[in-house]
Amino acid sequence: MGRVAGKVAFITGAARGQGRSHALRLAEEGADIIAVDLCENIDTIGYALATPEDLEETAALVKKTGRRVVTAKADVRDVKQLRTVLDSAVAELGRLDIVVAQAGIAGMKGEPQIQAWCDVIDTNLIGTINAIQVALPHLDAGASIIATGSTAALMDVAKVDQPGKDLGGMAYVHSKRALSNYVYDLATHLAPRGIRANVVHPTNCNTPMLQSEPMYRSFRPDLEQPTRADAEPAFGVQQAMRIPYIEPEDISNAIVYLASDEARYVTGLQHRVDGGGYLKWYDNHI
Repeated sequence: MGRVAGKVAFITGAARGQGRSHALRLAEEGADIIAVDLCENIDTIGYALATPEDLEETAALVKKTGRRVVTAKADVRDVKQLRTVLDSAVAELGRLDIVVAQAGIAGMKGEPQIQAWCDVIDTNLIGTINAIQVALPHLDAGASIIATGSTAALMDVAKVDQPGKDLGGMAYVHSKRALSNYVYDLATHLAPRGIRANVVHPTNCNTPMLQSEPMYRSFRPDLEQPTRADAEPAFGVQQAMRIPYIEPEDISNAIVYLASDEARYVTGLQHRVDGGGYLKWYDNHI
């Protein structure tokens, strides 16, 4: 206990799923939490996003740990709104030490496709950059920045069989690759200041994003209306280990490590929590 005691963590996409799990684990280890989420749907995204009630539940769970929490409904695509929310929260809690840029959406099968591309890029890439950059003025030596990537960013999908078929899905891949490059370069230039930046790459994770009709169709394109029971056996194609997915807590454990002083010299890392998925795509690199 207490691995991040006395620290303050800013988490986007905190209302449910991975974001809620990260907020709770960091609070359990002693951090106060700034939790933000859009808390409304996006038309091109084929599954329901988090609600204000979800964000309230995250806050209640954090409070049960005895830590302070500040919540706000905020859109990572709107940098001015995000900056206002964060500046106010930091003024209330007194400092900022940890940034977890978690907010993200999956636009697979989204329509209209051009808008789906834009919504995913604006949220996953630009929204991640916004979250990090509004936080930078508040960070001092010892701070930790962590962005959520995806094993989709690491897969060899250079050959596109049908260009333009699923722009929302390709935007997801591109956004995660681009944010990985952004964080890598940022880590290089923040290192002399003692500020660390890393990316965590989950494989399939058991959240509403994975357990959704568009994702089921992505894994079972042979079926018109696949169910979870239809899709779940196919989830295993992503991992070398014999699992269909990981749980949010599996990623949160990596987040806690990277946020803590245990990782004080760890920066620029592309940290995979992927059940060996990367091993299926690439030969050994030393």
